[in-house]
Amino acid sequence: MNSLRLKNVILLTVDTLRKDVLGCYNPESKLTPFIDSLQDRCIKFTNMQAIGPYTQASFPGILTSSYYFDWGRHKKCPPQRILISEVLKKGGITTAGIHSNPYISEFFGWNRGWDFFYDSMEEEVTDEVPYIKGDKINKKVDEWLSSHIKGKDYGRFFLWMHYMDVHEPYVPERRYVEMVDPSIKLSSNEMFNLFKNVILKRDVSDKEKVELLKKLYFAHVREIDEYVQDFFSILKRYDLLENSTVIITSDHGDEFGEHGGLSHDGKFYSELINVPFLIYNPGEDEGKVCDKLVSNIDIPPTILHIFGLEQFKGFKGHSLLPLENYPEKGCFGEAIDKRSAHEKETDKPTYYYQEEKLKIIYRESTDTWEMYDLRDDPRELNNIVNISTGAESMKQILKPRIGRWLKDK
Repeated sequence: MNSLRLKNVILLTVDTLRKDVLGCYNPESKLTPFIDSLQDRCIKFTNMQAIGPYTQASFPGILTSSYYFDWGRHKKCPPQRILISEVLKKGGITTAGIHSNPYISEFFGWNRGWDFFYDSMEEEVTDEVPYIKGDKINKKVDEWLSSHIKGKDYGRFFLWMHYMDVHEPYVPERRYVEMVDPSIKLSSNEMFNLFKNVILKRDVSDKEKVELLKKLYFAHVREIDEYVQDFFSILKRYDLLENSTVIITSDHGDEFGEHGGLSHDGKFYSELINVPFLIYNPGEDEGKVCDKLVSNIDIPPTILHIFGLEQFKGFKGHSLLPLENYPEKGCFGEAIDKRSAHEKETDKPTYYYQEEKLKIIYRESTDTWEMYDLRDDPRELNNIVNISTGAESMKQILKPRIGRWLKDK
């Protein structure tokens, strides 16, 4: 990728987007025709691991190239975390952040280093749609771009935008439901009741309801694909498409009963942490696929590389570009072992470490270990920690991270 000729970098994150709903990863999925159409100009990473299974635990990697418990456990973004926006601003890059997720809002300290920051926390929302939708995010992006490039001598920019529409409570518009399954005739109130009575209770006893919820989730994925298409149209209208790199990813996935639960709790299975990751480069004339094991802490260093800026020593990750220079290394992650947004947290951490196709997980609340061979057991159903000859060495790599956040207080 001849990245240094490019002018701008855009990081497009989609909350709760599973990798297997994208047709470019799963040919059986027909939900994302526009995103799939970008493949010929993308590097597609097949083995991108999030450092956390929910927003608060994953976004430290995406925007600060650090781990959730670095500098202790904080609900707000501690001052020691340096955002990519802060580094870029010092490097002379204009920065803008536009999203609608409260956990990464100004209130929690994620507004540092942005020339323009919109987190929608002043906007009115409803219980059924508790976030600003993607079309409004696009409108805000359109307005900011128009303002930024109104003069011919505008500077290079970094734009981070985040869509929330795939996130529960899964109350999609009728037209998107019909694209997925026209036989579904639920009202908005009935969809919301499924959220209250099934998702919030983590009740997977009725498989038909779980499958129905998955289809409603699919409808939102179809919706998101349209928003991404509309956003690319905005770039094209401003003649920005040919001189911008667009990184598309998610902070985590969602569970539909694969490991006995729903939503995205404190678990480290692939449906939650093996996320999609695409780097769109207009200079590419054929798509590339990278199967290397990589982590979302590598995103900020990659952005610096694309801009041609010096790497920031405080970042924990490595630039993914050029691909041949990326070091072989394992991936770590950590989170609080919560089981529901509406239940009291255990206040006990859980951790994982993965190298190649082996993953080990430690859950402090139960003092238990799990280990999976992802090559032979991709669904992570066969815990081999007590029989694997490699378990002890994997434990020794992970153990120094256990409880370190208490020591750093």
